[in-house]
Amino acid sequence: MPSDDELIHLPNPMIGFGAPNEPGLITERPVPIPDIARGPPYFYFENVAMAPKGVWAKMSSHLYDIKPEFVDSLYFSAAARKGGYIHNLPIKNRFEIQPTPHYTIEDEFPDTKKWWPVWDNRTKLNCVLTCIASAQITKDIRERLEKHEGDPRVQKDVVDQCKRWNLVWVGKNKAAPLEPCEMESLLGFPRNHTRGVSRRDRYKSLGNSFLVDTVAYHLSVLKALYPKGVNVLSLFTGIGGGEVALHRLQIPMKLVVSEFRDVEELDDHKIEGLMDQYGGFDLVIGGSPCNNLAGANRVSRTGLEGDQSSLFYDYCRILEAVHHKTHKNEKVECLLCR
Repeated sequence: MPSDDELIHLPNPMIGFGAPNEPGLITERPVPIPDIARGPPYFYFENVAMAPKGVWAKMSSHLYDIKPEFVDSLYFSAAARKGGYIHNLPIKNRFEIQPTPHYTIEDEFPDTKKWWPVWDNRTKLNCVLTCIASAQITKDIRERLEKHEGDPRVQKDVVDQCKRWNLVWVGKNKAAPLEPCEMESLLGFPRNHTRGVSRRDRYKSLGNSFLVDTVAYHLSVLKALYPKGVNVLSLFTGIGGGEVALHRLQIPMKLVVSEFRDVEELDDHKIEGLMDQYGGFDLVIGGSPCNNLAGANRVSRTGLEGDQSSLFYDYCRILEAVHHKTHKNEKVECLLCR
């Protein structure tokens, strides 16, 4: 029999169970959700797709053996980001967020069109990172193009640099990194969503965030299930991409419990207390910081044993407590109804 690790592989194209405007839509999961994991409560966990070998199999085994849905955000936006999502949400009757996102760089940043050189044929940006190109890099690009205008080798090197750092053209021979407000728009957040902290922290938080348009497509099924709104437990989701997705889907959030200073202090007793106080949780959403799993990280790419990504185990622990309390309450209600 093949191992779980062999059963979990990255598909090509990476459209998960389907994406808007793409063929191959799936309405039933290839591997059904085990009965024990059927919602409610519904849960949704995100992490980078390009994780070290065996990581996704281990995460799946800790989340009821549900196989991940791998999606590249380039099918939902003008930027690529390969993510994996383990969830027990239905997949039938998903719909795209409105207004629909921009799918190309030109549509997202129309002001760059007049400066875009014909030899730069990019229509999509690469994954949004937590850091940006230095002023020296953009200065070198401008000087090389001015000195060697028309040289195909220089043009190719420049495009490679632009791809690496997600540079856009803002003037003749002038490439520049995205501004934080442009990143916000690209990732589906409202303008100035991260305003109020340092520029460096804005880039860091956006680079580690959910991509709203992708997440919203998956969460859209909740609109019919909860027309009066949802109670949400949000765990280390950074700048609230899941909540923004629900808001843009016009799914009322009756309650959001979030921003724990130390998630390890959220023990079973506190979780049950919160559920008694607020009436339970319909959705438990989370995403572990990707630094220990990211392919670009060659220093501390330590998988699930890293200081950051090990938060995954806290997510599983908290989800299990919510799951247990929910079903315990359901049994009590059934007894009272008799």
